[in-house]
Amino acid sequence: MMTNQIKRFFKEEEGQGMTEYGLILGLVALAAVGALVFLGDELKAFFETIKGKFPSSTTPPAG
Repeated sequence: MMTNQIKRFFKEEEGQGMTEYGLILGLVALAAVGALVFLGDELKAFFETIKGKFPSSTTPPAG
C-alpha cells in the first residue's frame, strides 16, 4: 500500500510545468538585470538626452 503511494508520487508530473515556467521566468529576470547593469550608463545618457529636449519650467501650472 505504501509502495503504491510512493510510486504514484514519483510518477506525478502535475507540478513539472509550473517549475519549468518558474525557471524560465528566473532566467529572463536574470538576463534583464544583467542587461540593465551592462547598459545602465548608456540608458541613463539616452534618457537624459530625451529629457533635455523638453522645455523646462520652474513655475507650476495654474489651476
